[in-house]
Amino acid sequence: MSRRCDVTGAEPGFGNAVSHSHRRTRRRWNPNLQRHRYWLPSERRWITLTLTAKALRTVDRKGIEAIVAELRGRGARI
Repeated sequence: MSRRCDVTGAEPGFGNAVSHSHRRTRRRWNPNLQRHRYWLPSERRWITLTLTAKALRTVDRKGIEAIVAELRGRGARI
């Protein structure tokens, strides 16, 4: 599974961990991904999305039907 949000497209960020002695090693910042299941009334079925915590609030605000329409407009398969 890729660490990517279905709605916002958030991916891990990469950079350096800098120690007290100022040695640098590579590290990554992973997004806060959650798997959430939604009931899609228009199709009478459940869909599972991988979302960040921010995207969960976006779905609550816009509604699942609007989000699915946006995803399909981008060519995503649901």
